[in-house]
This record gives sequence, C-alpha cells and structure tokens, in this order.
Amino acid sequence: MEAMSEEKPQPSRRRPPPRTLSARTTRRALIAVAVGAVVAAIATIAIAGGFGDNDNLRQNAAPGSGSSRGDSEFAAAQQGDCLNWTPSDDPAEDRQDVAIVDCSEEHLFEVVAPLDLSVYPGAEFGPGSRFPGSLRFASIRDEHCVGAVEDYLGGRFDPHGKYSVGLMFPSEQGWADGDRTLRCGLQFSSTTGTLLPSTGSVRESDQSNVWPPGTCIGINQNVPSDPVDCAESHAYEVISTVDMGTHFTGGMPSVEDQDAFLKDVCTQASNEYLGAADALRNKTLTLFWDNLDLDSWLAGSRQINCSVGKELDTGGFASITGSAKGDILINGEAPVPPPPVGEGRATPVPLPGAAPIGG
Repeated sequence: MEAMSEEKPQPSRRRPPPRTLSARTTRRALIAVAVGAVVAAIATIAIAGGFGDNDNLRQNAAPGSGSSRGDSEFAAAQQGDCLNWTPSDDPAEDRQDVAIVDCSEEHLFEVVAPLDLSVYPGAEFGPGSRFPGSLRFASIRDEHCVGAVEDYLGGRFDPHGKYSVGLMFPSEQGWADGDRTLRCGLQFSSTTGTLLPSTGSVRESDQSNVWPPGTCIGINQNVPSDPVDCAESHAYEVISTVDMGTHFTGGMPSVEDQDAFLKDVCTQASNEYLGAADALRNKTLTLFWDNLDLDSWLAGSRQINCSVGKELDTGGFASITGSAKGDILINGEAPVPPPPVGEGRATPVPLPGAAPIGG
C-alpha cells in the first residue's frame, strides 16, 4: 500500500516586533520545502517507476510476495485502528510488516475510514483496470478522505496542525493482482514528507503543530527541513512550548494580542533557555514565534513554539551548528557580539542647525 498525505494550506501573516522573525517568513519557508518535496516525488515517479520513502507515498507489498501478514492486517484495519510498520529505504523491504497496534503505542497511520474501490460502478477500478497513479489517488484522497477526517474528528481538524490527511492504497503490483483496498487516515509527517511516529489517537490529541523544547529543525537551501541533532546544521532551535489557552480563556485572540503576550513570554523563555538576558543579542540570534489562526483555534489547538535562529537579510535562515545553549557557529563562523549598549544618559541627537555638542 502507499500513503499519500494532504498538503496543508499555510496562512500568511506578518508582524513587526524587533528581534523577531515573522510567522509568515517561517511558513513561506515551510511551503518552499513542501513544494520541493512534491517536485521530488514527481521526479521519483518518472525515473524509478515508483515512490521513494520521502515523498508522502507509502507502498504495500503485493499479495503473494511473502508479506501475507502485513496484507491481511491492512485489509482488516477499520476506523480507529492504528497501523505501524518498519520503514526501509529498500522498496522491497519497506512496509512488509504492517500491523495493527494499540494507538497508545508508536504508529505511523491512524485509519479514519475504509475505502473499497471494487464496489464503485464503471470500469475505472474494475478487474484489469490500469493503475490510477499518484494524481488520481490524490483526487480520491481529496474527494473522500478530507470529509472522512472531518466526520471522524467531529469537525475539529486543524489544517495547520501536526497531522495531515493521508490515503493508503495498493502498490502497482497489488493493483494488478486485484487489490482495491484503500484506507483514509491521519499521519504525522515531517516538512519534507517523511512519516514520523506518533502516539495516541488524534481524536484525543492536541493537534498543535509544535516540537519539544530542545528540538533543532534542519536546513535545506536556507529553509527549514526535518528535525536533526543540534550538532548538525539547522535552521532554528525550539526553546519552549507555550499554552495559549492558559492566558486566553475566551474567544480567539487577535494576532496583535497574541504577539503582545508572546513577546514577553518568549523573551523570558529565551533568557532562561540561553542562560542570560544578553545571550540572544551576543549570539546575534533572532527570537521568533508562530501565531494561531481561527481554523486552529476552533479545532482546539492552543500551543505554539518559541524558537531561536538567524534570519538572513535576503530571506530564510542561516545555517547554525551547535545548541544555542552553548557555543555555536553561524554559517561556519563564531558569532561576533555587537558593541555593548551604553549605560547611563544617552547623548542626545543635535537638532538641525545646532552647534556641535561640546563645541
């Protein structure tokens, strides 16, 4: 089976507080990576005749290929079941051990609704029909799975949250052997489309798109990619998770109200995480955060991350190595602290035409 995820719409906002990188910039970076992943997927299809491991598509072995347990487990999966398997870069080995697991355990896919194309009228999906391909499966996902997810979650799906809509479908060989079993579902995928393990049913989870503090998000051509060890090149480091619901207990706060609250909260988090109030400035880093929009708020998402990175004047991020808690390199060089801020009374700027100060 293969699994196709839905590309999430990204809202567009900008805010002006100093020493912050806008949510819009961050989201634009994520969009750029997502588009790159789609292009990579199309290239993989054209060159290899199948899908690799990082393009949102997952393939099940064909019946009779020695993975009967995985096939039967997938065929038995019903709404609310969670599926897990051992990912592999080798297509012949990947997804050979698909199994239904308790959703409290790590899993890669949560089934929202079964979909049997064999009952559809017409010849498109009938015996001997041509394998639909990625574009047709994408339209099937959009036609059937998006609505199924909304029903499954009672209309509380966060389109900007942690989870994406997915569709698991037969491999091309499985299709040729008559397999028409599909499953709509939810999955947690990285920026570049790699499926990541999650625990707990989405029905009972906060869908906020956040990472644990201390997570470093990798970098690819100046835009964020997947989580990496902080010793590797990365775009930014998550320093805290903020629960907006503890402060905003009524309706959704405006972006301006969110920023006013987060500016102080994230600054305090930065001081504590980095160990000093002047550490952010001395390391020439940028403090930034995201905003919650109405779709996320109505879905129940309340958490956001405060993060630190290095914004480039040309857009995107500089490459950082090392955790911001210690010594770091920015684009391979140690940051040079700016001149200290003067203490005491500042020398006033002379008015136009006034005699020079001290003259």
